Amino acid sequence: MRACGQAGTVPPPGLAEPLTGRELEVLRLLAAGKSNQRIARDLVVALDTVKTHVAHVLGKLGAADRTQAGARARDLGLIPRHRPSRPGSTFG
Repeated sequence: MRACGQAGTVPPPGLAEPLTGRELEVLRLLAAGKSNQRIARDLVVALDTVKTHVAHVLGKLGAADRTQAGARARDLGLIPRHRPSRPGSTFG
């Protein structure tokens, strides 16, 4: 699947406006539970820039909060449903 936001792409069904490549990066990080500060550091951008991207992501997904955005993105196939397990993190 091509990232939304590229020229000529059509948003997935249920998404009125496509996410830009950067918004998709921010979405993946916020869905992984990263804070705005951590996202800013990882992407080497200003905190206010991250806050703007998060606001755009929430709006485009029609989500009220970060948790809802992650769930909606998984439902739309924008991010994987399950995080891969970490080595050594199995129980039992």
